[in-house]
Amino acid sequence: QVQLVESGGGLVQAGGSLRLSCAASGINFRTFTMGWYRQAPGKQRELAATITSGGASNYADSVKGRFTISRDNTKGTVYLQMNSLKTAETAVYYCNAQWYKNSYWGQGTQVTVSS
Repeated sequence: QVQLVESGGGLVQAGGSLRLSCAASGINFRTFTMGWYRQAPGKQRELAATITSGGASNYADSVKGRFTISRDNTKGTVYLQMNSLKTAETAVYYCNAQWYKNSYWGQGTQVTVSS
């Protein structure tokens, strides 16, 4: 079955950095667009970044210049490097795999940014 397993979340001070990883199995990883989304308490889930099968990346305006999404097709893993983190970015970060109408989600990893 399809599994997306996120890791790398944790507690970091404002201005700090974290690197999230999402290991995928059960899918033809190379063909999927991979994405990172986040959901803060009491708010809707929102896009942070995506990367296509061809390596083209897209970012929410709020993270441009600070976050970098990348993928390693040999490992079936997508990464999100997050720099200059802000307290408002405290959220559960979810990995997503999308291919046409097929969409899969990970269980999420908590990122807490303290002041």
